[in-house]
Amino acid sequence: MLTIIHHKFLADKLKITSWEILEPYFTQLLNREINSKQELELWLKHRSELEAFVSEDLAWRYVKMTCDTTNKALEESYLFFVSEIEPKISPFNDALNKKLVACPFLTELDQDKYFIYLRGLKKEIELFREENIPIYAKIAAESQKYGTIMGAMSVEMEGKELTLQQAANYLKNPNRTLREEAFRKINEKRAAHTEELDSLFDELISLRHQLAINAGFENYRDYMFAAMGRFDYTPADCSNFHEAIQKQVLPLVKVFNEKRKADLGHDLRPWDMEVDVANRPGLEPFTSGADLLEKTIKCFAKVDDYFAYCIKTMDDMNRLDLESRKGKAPGGYNYPMAETSVPFIFMNAASSTRDVETMVHEGGHAVHSFLSKDLELAAFKNCPSEVAELASMSMELISYDGQDEFYPNPEDFKRAKDEHLEGIIKILPWIATIDKFQHWIYTHPTHTREERKAYWAQLSKDFGTGMVNWEGLEMYQAYTWQRQLHLYEVPFYYIEYGMAQLGALSVWRNFLNNKTKAIEQYKKALSLGYTKTIGEIYETAGIKFDFSENYIKDLMDFVSAELKK
Repeated sequence: MLTIIHHKFLADKLKITSWEILEPYFTQLLNREINSKQELELWLKHRSELEAFVSEDLAWRYVKMTCDTTNKALEESYLFFVSEIEPKISPFNDALNKKLVACPFLTELDQDKYFIYLRGLKKEIELFREENIPIYAKIAAESQKYGTIMGAMSVEMEGKELTLQQAANYLKNPNRTLREEAFRKINEKRAAHTEELDSLFDELISLRHQLAINAGFENYRDYMFAAMGRFDYTPADCSNFHEAIQKQVLPLVKVFNEKRKADLGHDLRPWDMEVDVANRPGLEPFTSGADLLEKTIKCFAKVDDYFAYCIKTMDDMNRLDLESRKGKAPGGYNYPMAETSVPFIFMNAASSTRDVETMVHEGGHAVHSFLSKDLELAAFKNCPSEVAELASMSMELISYDGQDEFYPNPEDFKRAKDEHLEGIIKILPWIATIDKFQHWIYTHPTHTREERKAYWAQLSKDFGTGMVNWEGLEMYQAYTWQRQLHLYEVPFYYIEYGMAQLGALSVWRNFLNNKTKAIEQYKKALSLGYTKTIGEIYETAGIKFDFSENYIKDLMDFVSAELKK
């Protein structure tokens, strides 16, 4: 299936080979006279068409580069865009924003329909600084180096060369000697690049701090709260979230670890944290990327036919790259395609239960793209992470109804589900750790590497249970933060996972009470895109946007009860 886009403003079959190809369209929008509300609405649609086209062009350059980090031509294509095209677009975007805000017909627009869009646009005008354009380009070029460094790493296990994702499957192996070997090899490989990744991070911190200073902020954290459009909560709210996680979630994690230690009958080492306590081998819910895809479609169909349709359509359009291989960037993502409205799912599947979680998670993002595709402007679809992650994390939970496709044996499904639910609880302290780390990093921009190391050690203690013995492995523990690609590529995008996880648990609780109604509310909320506030979107989904200590306690009690069933 091929989506053919017929432009109304741009030429068809347009290709960005130089800035000169794009400039006339930006100039035309900037110089066009607007003499009525109708002409303003047409201008907005034409601008949206241009933005969607440019956005999807960049998306494909990023996707292709991450699928093969060894291909220099693909890297150069991406770097050409971020260094030659984006910097020239930035001043035009600022000028177009100002043209819109100054338009006398702006007040005639439906203020409810355009409220969110205009609120964000006015914030962009406040933040724009000409001198930040080359800094943004430099940051984009530097941050992509992380994927290249990580994608090149591999280790040998049992005579086979494996990516780190593939080797990590050994951490579930009942053979403790093999687990330790895999852990040490993975971490030795990472340790060999510690200095390189530290230097890269230092450079990014410096560049980001300069952005903030140029824009009139004391630090990059405060700048990012404005730039990310965090209108609904403050840094103080984040601090309260960190504390609530310590009080309400850590004790549960400690209980899990105590039980694990008792069941295994020995001290807990880092390589003992993923193995099945009954010494059963790791579950292998699929055999290949094709098998993962087929089972995902069947799984989604059991929850809602539309969900399955979305993944099938992506398959028809070759919008998936699922298997892990050497030279592929780490991690997983769903990249929305602003023009064709059919996104791309990228991941590093290695036949583990975690891969199933990743696939249905990214599938939730994909469904979100499909549900919001008919919104009038591209900007209406640009959801904040708190909403985007609600879509994906809710799908992880409501897709339990179809996961017998991966786990036909009920005992295997119960095991996978218990692992997942425990994982939800266990990940919350890590989310709080990463977020608190970033707050400190960017409010102390002149810190030394030793100070950073010491602060990370303190956080690891504060948000750990003290039950995992890292003796002799302290050097590895000191740099566990380097595994988190968000720190390098998308700073401050992480606490949203925690907020959305709470929302997702509430969606699932509603689903268990009334499946039809919960799915209807979920789909209705996602179809809003970003045309309402975060609170209003959560309310449409039948839940609250809340991350208070009482709410966290309520949801932890709910999950604990589900685990005991």
